[in-house]
Amino acid sequence: MLKSVIHSLFGSRHERELRRLRPLVEDINREWEQIQSFSDDELRGQTARFRERLRAETADVGAELESLRSERRQTEDGAEREALGGRITDAEKRLTTVIEAALDDILPEAFATVKEACRRLVGTEILVTGQTLTWDMVPYDVQLIGGIVLHQGKVAEMATGEGKTLVATMPLYLNALAGRGAHLVTVNGYLAQRDSEWMGHLYRYLGLTVGCIDLHEPGTPERRDAYHADITYGTNNEFGFDYLRDNMVRSLEERVQRVHHYAIIDEVDSVLIDEARTPLIISGAVGSETNAAYARYNPGVADLFRRQSRMVADLIAGAEKAIAENDVYSAGEKLLLARRGMPRNKRLLKLFADDPGLQKHLTKVEGDYMREKRLHELDEALLFAMDEKGHNVHLTDQGLDVLAPGDHDAFVVPDISEEIHRVELDPELDIEAKRVRKAELESEYAEKSEKIHIIHQLLKAYTLFVKDEQYVVQDGQVMIVDEFTGRMMPGRRWSDGLHQAVEAKEAVAVKAETQTLATVTIQNFFRMYDKLAGMTGTAETEEGEFHQIYGLEVMVIPTNRPIQRDDRQDLVFKTKREKYNAMIDEIERLHKLELPVLVGTVSVDVSETLSRMLKRRGVQHEVLNAKYHGKEAEIVRLAGQPGAVTIATNMAGRGTDIKLGPGVTGEKTDGGGNAESGGLHIIGSERHESRRIDRQLRGRAGRQGDRVRRSSFCRWKTI
Repeated sequence: MLKSVIHSLFGSRHERELRRLRPLVEDINREWEQIQSFSDDELRGQTARFRERLRAETADVGAELESLRSERRQTEDGAEREALGGRITDAEKRLTTVIEAALDDILPEAFATVKEACRRLVGTEILVTGQTLTWDMVPYDVQLIGGIVLHQGKVAEMATGEGKTLVATMPLYLNALAGRGAHLVTVNGYLAQRDSEWMGHLYRYLGLTVGCIDLHEPGTPERRDAYHADITYGTNNEFGFDYLRDNMVRSLEERVQRVHHYAIIDEVDSVLIDEARTPLIISGAVGSETNAAYARYNPGVADLFRRQSRMVADLIAGAEKAIAENDVYSAGEKLLLARRGMPRNKRLLKLFADDPGLQKHLTKVEGDYMREKRLHELDEALLFAMDEKGHNVHLTDQGLDVLAPGDHDAFVVPDISEEIHRVELDPELDIEAKRVRKAELESEYAEKSEKIHIIHQLLKAYTLFVKDEQYVVQDGQVMIVDEFTGRMMPGRRWSDGLHQAVEAKEAVAVKAETQTLATVTIQNFFRMYDKLAGMTGTAETEEGEFHQIYGLEVMVIPTNRPIQRDDRQDLVFKTKREKYNAMIDEIERLHKLELPVLVGTVSVDVSETLSRMLKRRGVQHEVLNAKYHGKEAEIVRLAGQPGAVTIATNMAGRGTDIKLGPGVTGEKTDGGGNAESGGLHIIGSERHESRRIDRQLRGRAGRQGDRVRRSSFCRWKTI
């Protein structure tokens, strides 16, 4: 009650902060009006003038810091070097404080300079990733607010289409004036290249240099030059890997990075929350002997998998027959056995989808067996049993008979400590014989352990990892697919031999297992920056984590124009078949009305299922998922054209705006005389586990106040 009263009187925290920033926006616009009379040379000269002011402000502290560093280099006394190190740290902190205060003073003039440069560049052409674009952007007041928030080292939540790419130019320009570098971190190489070329047109006009690290090979002079540019664009992974490489060089001259002064992270929730604990690892090969073992054991495991697939098919058929005869408990036993044998079996999943009540019977049977501790008895009817949640696999006696007929001991690992103890106590063996026997035992133990481990990893690869869902095969390589964004993650590999197992399964070259040479998490790397900021369309839901882990405040920036989006209720269907048919009917209806439709899915498999159904209906469409990553920008760019149908796996972080084509904003009428609002229509196949990704998909509608669009989710759930 008290909270609602305070909110009604004073507004939300974001509204109060906006009121505090309004006078600063007015100062920027007053400065902008004054510099509109400047000549081009005078406007460009602003950069040199700002830098001179900064040099004057920081001269004393900078000279003191350089003197301390020189003194430390010359002294050989350990205690004195340690004391000087403490003084250098204090001086660096004071220098950072002085720089920040000076930048705050310059901010209104610097932002006004960028705004005026944008105005003068309107109509000029730029070549961006091979395409000619015309500059048509001048910052709005809300974009000025977003720029201020980013300069203050906060997270700016800005709706899709509000021009985050342009917003970042103002704080990047301002912080680059200090001469210590300013970084813009993106989620993929295409965006890094696009934005560096696109916004570089503005920076170069104002006399700043721009670099993109993703365009150059690691460790090259060109990459070092990109880091020493005033403003540097690149992906989060490349920034992190370069930091690791710099810590492995033999001399300081080989390093490419300089101080970590200021960074803005695009799609900051994806980078700092979803990938926060993801380790960046530089690895080295440890030998290729094991690689041959994966190929050697793969045919046997593939045969085992095929046999179990036939067994599971028979179990499912038996369960369907038991259901028809109303023998529910027997059906539950067979379905439990089928799930433990092949948890990702499509026929099994379809059976559960068509009749959700079967899950209850299966759970009851499983509970009975677990209470009586007889679950292992059930497993003996299989060749191997799989625990999907724990990712554990257990070979049964039947499975051992298939892999090693009549030689179960091949899969029995000896108790190495007990065997060695027995050898030590054997009075008949001399010292040399004991040494030889111990070496034989250790070799046997290592060989059997490795064999069992490889077979277990191969079984996991066959039963738990599905092509086009968890990974795709491209150019003879297994690429992991990010579960949140649907993007491929080149360079990432599953550990503990699992990636080699998947490679053997897909009959591609099995790469060597590796050992870690250097590692850092995304979280720890970005916490090294003196000042860190971020922007995204969905940060408020993760506000607590941003503050707790990174000390970052979240600020919600209002839209330039009111959002005109019609968010409709979820539609709930009993089965997936009914849901997919309803979605295809709706897509076909909207397509005939020449309205653009964006369909969001949670996996590559679902997107391709819908694609096949649309092809049967003769509906032209584009598919955007991990398999067609290279066409991403072009597909998204055209998704707002009349009659366009785009199927996208997780629109999180796509980074390209969907602009509406001509004639799609007006009201349409179908053959039955029903009126339908114009705009981009969004249909989601189901709710994603992350609410933030649902918001990102829905946020594609209503860009820059585009006329009424619709956002609706078709959702399957157990009822």
